[in-house]
Formats: sequence, structure tokens, C-alpha cells
Amino acid sequence: MARDWTEDRPEWDSYFLAMAMIAAARTTCLRRGVGAIIVTENRIVATGYNGAPSGARHCAEVGCLRRSLGIPSGERHEICRGAHAEMNAIAQAASSGTSINGCTVYTTVEPCSICCKLIINAGCRRVVYMTPYPDELSRTLFAEAGVRCEPYPDRGGVRDVLGKALTM
Repeated sequence: MARDWTEDRPEWDSYFLAMAMIAAARTTCLRRGVGAIIVTENRIVATGYNGAPSGARHCAEVGCLRRSLGIPSGERHEICRGAHAEMNAIAQAASSGTSINGCTVYTTVEPCSICCKLIINAGCRRVVYMTPYPDELSRTLFAEAGVRCEPYPDRGGVRDVLGKALTM
């Protein structure tokens, strides 16, 4: 009997957030793995994960300065040697000459204010995230710039996508 693919296909947000979770598996950060996917017209145009810049030593090799100084999450981003997943995805698009104007960014963690500024200036129109991040400035800037930044309400839907992929 032919399978009806329409009844159990995941919706787009779950699908792309599952892909962001896969990207996060590449992290070189010792504190938190984050993945980001940039999508235009339901097509992935760039991916990123957080970690040291290309060619630089990873935190696993040199340690985490923020951790050793006891800096809480959401503070003092400038002393971290790693680039955030959203930064890396935007840089990947730029390095290949791919416009992301009007895109949606799917990320496993709500963007910080630094990534927020990059996302706004790159012309992204929507951000969907799974886990909140303690950065009120980011929320303020997104609202002022008219960029929709929304939490994804169904973590189970993302887990279903990942689980389904494992059983195929």
C-alpha cells in the first residue's frame, strides 16, 4: 500500500529547528551548544554553530575564559573566543555571496543583542528559537526594528522530526 506522505510530514518550523539542533552538535563551545539555520523561501541557505573562528584553537584546547571568571550567561560576550551560531551562519552566507535579505533564522537559543544587531542589519525578517536567553536588549531591538522574534512552542514537534529521521 502506498504511504500518504502528506499526513505525517513535519511542518516547516519543526523541520528547520531540528536541522538547527543537528548543527549545534558541531559546537566547540564548552558552555552551550547552539545551532542556527538561515532559510529563504523554505530553502536552507546557510548554517552555523558556535565555536572558535576557523583556524583558531578551540575552547577545549585553551579553556573557557568566561567560565574561569564565573561570568553568567548573557553577559560579557566580547571576551569569548567563540563566534555565535547566528554570526557563523551569516558569515557563511556572506562568504558565498548569498543574500539573506528577508530570510528567517532558526536557532536553538534566542539570539543575544550582538547577534540581534547582525540579524537586523542583514535584513532578516523573522527569528524562531527554542530556548530563551537572558538578554532584554535583544528583545527591545528586534521589536523596534520590526523583526519578529518568536519562541517555538512545540519542542515535542522538533523531537518528533528527529525521532522520525532515526526510524527511516
